[in-house]
Amino acid sequence: MSIFTKIVSGEIPSYKIAEDEHYFAFLDINPNAKGHTLVIPKKEVNKLFDLDKAAYTGLMDFSYRVAKALEKTVPCKRIGMSVIGLEVPHVHVHLIPINIMEDMRFMKKEQLNEQEFTELASAISSNFI
Repeated sequence: MSIFTKIVSGEIPSYKIAEDEHYFAFLDINPNAKGHTLVIPKKEVNKLFDLDKAAYTGLMDFSYRVAKALEKTVPCKRIGMSVIGLEVPHVHVHLIPINIMEDMRFMKKEQLNEQEFTELASAISSNFI
């Protein structure tokens, strides 16, 4: 069972942005930039292209909606998207507010405290459609 499955089940707390029957979005606790969000299918699947076509397109549609909420909440030039998947064996889409290419590097990290995470998650969630 992956750490993300434990987040979906509530065993591990998260700063939830949005969820529906099949997908879940939450703030990355080690973010590249303020608002860095992870979007996952609730069903644990290791690799992006092991998702069936409906689950893949559903994940991309849900990610689109989360990205639009991020754009309305976090000042940035655009929302970058990355799907790497090596660090946790559970498909996850990184949505990262970016202003320069360096913002997409996974070496640069933003520091937020618990209150900042909570307020940010609430603000993004309020813009989720």
